[in-house]
Amino acid sequence: MTDELKIALIQSDIHWENTEANLGMFEEKIWKLESRPDLIILPEMFTTGFSMKAAELAEVAHTKTFRWMKQQAAQTKAVIMGSYILREGESFYNRLYVVYPDGASQYYDKKHLFGLAGENVGYTAGTERLIVEVNGWKLMPLICYDLRFPAWARSRSTENSLYEYDALVYVANWPEPRIHAWNTLLAARAIENIAYCMGVNRIGTDGVGAQYVGHSAVYNFKGEVMAFSEKEENLTATLSALDLQSFRERFPFQQDADRFSFE
Repeated sequence: MTDELKIALIQSDIHWENTEANLGMFEEKIWKLESRPDLIILPEMFTTGFSMKAAELAEVAHTKTFRWMKQQAAQTKAVIMGSYILREGESFYNRLYVVYPDGASQYYDKKHLFGLAGENVGYTAGTERLIVEVNGWKLMPLICYDLRFPAWARSRSTENSLYEYDALVYVANWPEPRIHAWNTLLAARAIENIAYCMGVNRIGTDGVGAQYVGHSAVYNFKGEVMAFSEKEENLTATLSALDLQSFRERFPFQQDADRFSFE
């Protein structure tokens, strides 16, 4: 892995259920980045907001938004990450794509669907975790409500390492009334997994009246804040492989972790 990983988090309001407007807006924000990041992260459902109109708004794979992400990745030479509404057959997914500058891609379907908003009725839950590599760094991308379920994000020992990944990435539309939980759980995921943890949230008010106050943030492996914002802006941070490795060697808590697996 490279010594450093430069990341950019795009914290923004979202035009309600308007894909074209959002793609144009996020393209402008990406090109306003002052430095060249290795990874650019967009919020959950960044093309529509957190809408339950899946049948009306869904795209099929590798069409408009996917092509836009490929274009942004190629032009910026950065990996682009964000979720939007996908249709496969008769099923709809809150799908996060990871798109690389060379056009390669991987995806993760949201596992934990938010029942209070009816997401579990209109969407199909994912069943597989995903770990991707960016410049040799191993990252696990997850989506919003997944943050409340630590077992799903738990780093597990592999054949060659005590750690499956180096950083957790959460994309979200996390509303203001529960923002304390967002702040607390992001830090907790970092501490318990001895990994960097970052979350990208939106701001503004959506089409059903939910209010968002941002709090996008990057936490280090000790749960300390490296970047944080409550306003519409691009956040940047640089992760250090040396700092992470040194802390893991000094405090190898993962050696004592519970062993388990999902069936």
